[in-house]
Formats: sequence, structure tokens, C-alpha cells
Amino acid sequence: MNKAYIEGKTFDKVIFSESSLATGEYENCIFQHCMMPGANLSGFQFSACVFKSCDLSNAVMRKTSWRDVKFMDCKLLGVQFGNCEKFLFSPSFTRCLLDLASFYKMNMKKGQFKECRLQEADFTECDLSGAVLDNCDLGRAIFFHTILEKADLRSAYNYSIDPEQNPVKKAIFSREGIAGLLDKYNLDIV
Repeated sequence: MNKAYIEGKTFDKVIFSESSLATGEYENCIFQHCMMPGANLSGFQFSACVFKSCDLSNAVMRKTSWRDVKFMDCKLLGVQFGNCEKFLFSPSFTRCLLDLASFYKMNMKKGQFKECRLQEADFTECDLSGAVLDNCDLGRAIFFHTILEKADLRSAYNYSIDPEQNPVKKAIFSREGIAGLLDKYNLDIV
């Protein structure tokens, strides 16, 4: 079966349940206001694409490739990025809802998260070295054996990170955020 190759196309207000995307490679495409909750995007390849105001909540992404893809104002609730193709995995996120998303064992070195909500997101065994989490809500996010060396969490908030379980050498935190590094000690910091 031949896979489709689509380049430079704009997809506007596509509702996945009504019309499906052809399995294949999408390069330099723009997806705006598309509804794809629960869509099966397994085996798709996205390169240098932009997703604006799309809903991909609970989309299935086994071996899906995300190379230099930008998500802006998107809803990606419960997405299991840990099932995606690991080679050249490089999405960036701006003003996205990523609650309950999983980045299990993903390499996100120098990853970019800006003004995102990542409540209960799972970063277990993820490499976030050099990543920037700018003004992100990390309430109840899971950090376990997560590499955070040189990561910038100055404006991130609501996180709880155990420095004994997660390498944080040269990571940047704000004074206000220091409490999130001491949670396990159950201290009253005033």
C-alpha cells in the first residue's frame, strides 16, 4: 500500500470523524481548527508542520513522527507521546492544554513549552535537558528519573521535583519555585 505524500497544504476546520487524513507524510502543512480527538494517527509522519487551535485529545500515535512541528493553542489531553517515533522527535508547544499527556522515555532535549498547562503530565525517564518550560502549570506532573540538567523552569509553577530522583544540575529555578524541590520533606516554607 502506497503512503501519501502531502506538501505545503493547509487543512482548515477538518473534522477527522467526517473525513480522514490519508496515512502518509505531511511536510510544511498547516492544520488549523481541525478536530481530531481520538483519531488514529499511527504511522503518520509530520515534518515542519504547524497545528493551530486543533483538538488532538486522546489521539492514537503509535510510531507517529513529529519532526520540527509547532503546536499552538491546541488541546492535546491524554496524548501518549511516549508511543511516538523517537528518532528526531522535536515538537514545540505554545499555549497548549497537555493535561495527562505522557512523554515517557522521550528525548526532548531543548524542548520548548510556552504558557502550557501540563497538569498530571508524565515526564518519567524523559530527557528534558536544556528544555524551556516558560510559564507552564505543572500541577501534579510526574517527574521520575527525568533529566532536567540545564532546563529553564524559572517561570514554571505548581511543580514537585525530587532532586534525588531527577538530575537537575545547572537547571534554572526561581526563588519562589524552590519549594517545589523540597515537597518530599513536607516543610512549611513561609
